[in-house]
Amino acid sequence: MLEKYTALAQSALNDELLSEQDALWILDSPEVELLPLLQAAYEPRRKYFGNKVGIQILNNVQSGLCAEDCGYCTQRKDSKVPIEDYPMKSDEAILREADRAARAGASRYCMVLSGRSPGIERTRKLAGLIRRIKEETPIEVCLSAGFMDDARAALLAEAGLDRLNHNLNTSESRYSEICTTHTYAERIATIEAGKRHGLQSCSGLIVGMGEQSKDIVEIAYKLRELEVPSIPANFLIPVEGNRIVSDGSLTPQRCLRVLALLRLINPRAEIRAAAGREGHLRGLESLALWPANSIFVEGYLTTQGEGVEATYAKIREAGFEIQGNPLSAAQSKSELAAPERYQLPNLQGDSILKPTLRKQELPS
Repeated sequence: MLEKYTALAQSALNDELLSEQDALWILDSPEVELLPLLQAAYEPRRKYFGNKVGIQILNNVQSGLCAEDCGYCTQRKDSKVPIEDYPMKSDEAILREADRAARAGASRYCMVLSGRSPGIERTRKLAGLIRRIKEETPIEVCLSAGFMDDARAALLAEAGLDRLNHNLNTSESRYSEICTTHTYAERIATIEAGKRHGLQSCSGLIVGMGEQSKDIVEIAYKLRELEVPSIPANFLIPVEGNRIVSDGSLTPQRCLRVLALLRLINPRAEIRAAAGREGHLRGLESLALWPANSIFVEGYLTTQGEGVEATYAKIREAGFEIQGNPLSAAQSKSELAAPERYQLPNLQGDSILKPTLRKQELPS
């Protein structure tokens, strides 16, 4: 049986496309042995990324106030989840948080705005912010701001944006079950607009929304076809009040199989253990670093996540190295472990993966 895993690793190292039969075997077969599978996925991960783990920090620059109806999202137009809504933060706040992300050891700062698409003037404002961040901070910048056409993509590319995020989330055939206010084709068009102007893509999926294994395989193949260099694997966070809460499929082993599949189909891509890693991977969380070479810290837009100190400890204890950036490279491990900004409030005991509530909803 070990020959099977060796063959999977060698195919990925040779950039050969994994067969659909093997892809479904990875996700579904009871014969799969988890540790040999993870070792097979580690071989291309090691070839292209070594032993480093890239740290990414999200800044929810604009929260709520969205006209879309994505069923998994607390910011959708009909959401009853009491998150904190606010318009776009000030330039000073955004720049300050970029600097703190860099000092915390992040290799990438990800600005996210709710809403369907920024207007041209808002896009120009974002372009100006990107220029300033790139001038003042030694960190790469990713932007997720909804749909983009050629005019908007050109402005962002000229400003020096490193990556444009727009997740596919689920397969084309299931998209209308997840969202009715836009289409899968519109998401593809945004990725392609960015590529036409030289912007790297960041696009991934959410698992645990009732999809079948064939849907996950379809997305993995599509991301390869689009040559997406950065793939976040999100594990649905079951927030009470969302239309889509949980399908009960996300065991730690299932999550690790998904990460391994993404690596073996997209061997050169940055694979990210993204939203929900803390709750769904549980005691097997460190094993995610064998297929994945990137991770989010400090939360997922409206949901709190694991802090810098705990995450960095897990990475180092597993024998991996934090990628960092030129600014953080000059700091000691203790300085990286506890940056001032990233001490999140404890809402109700263990706050991991709980929504960031409106101020009036916070317990006294």
